[in-house]
Amino acid sequence: MTFEEIINYRRSVRHYKDLPIDPEKVKHCIELATLAPNSSNMQLWEFYHITDPETLKKLSVACLDQKAATTAQQMVVFVTRQDLHRKRAKNVLELETQNFLKNSPKEKQQKRIKSRNLYYGKVMPFLYSRFLGIFGIGRKIIVNIIGIFRTITYQVSENDVRVVVHKTCALAAQTFMLAMASESYDTCPMEGFDSRKTKNILELPYGAEINMIISCGIREDKGVWGDRMRIPFNEVYKRV
Repeated sequence: MTFEEIINYRRSVRHYKDLPIDPEKVKHCIELATLAPNSSNMQLWEFYHITDPETLKKLSVACLDQKAATTAQQMVVFVTRQDLHRKRAKNVLELETQNFLKNSPKEKQQKRIKSRNLYYGKVMPFLYSRFLGIFGIGRKIIVNIIGIFRTITYQVSENDVRVVVHKTCALAAQTFMLAMASESYDTCPMEGFDSRKTKNILELPYGAEINMIISCGIREDKGVWGDRMRIPFNEVYKRV
């Protein structure tokens, strides 16, 4: 399929055929999802590919027994891991350093490495740290003072940063669903679920959060609820 055909093929499917799908193809679609754009390349995400029948049953209950879950052949749980920000910042810094040594002019390498050391070694830990909202309040005070003198990003509260992490994960989820469509597989992004029960099923740590659960399979004819409806384009398109 062309990209436009893939976009048009993808629908939120709420009832799947009782037909197996290839877990290796689904795994490859998850690999493609890791190529999604993400804030500062921090990649604060994890992907749980559920193929075990018993775990699928437990997750179906956590998903309120909606048909998109109970008829799913597999599921993928998209998880945010803001709690891993120091580890991921260190990983990205190591990769960026090697990237500069390999691709930057020699006279600019150390300056660029120093800049990345500051960004991933100081700025990222400062921005992603959280403690009962207190760190976010401190960041807000600092940026509001700096904003008097220069242009700056003001969305630095703990809730603001949490939103950024979830937006990043959602970009990966969308990339996954498009990749699945390219395989003629179907998906449904589910936000109606018991997050506590899901975390217990997957044995996730306290700092992890569920972004969304995506069911996977091959659509039944009744799996798509009618024609696609969208608000008229001229109501949402604003050319400036």
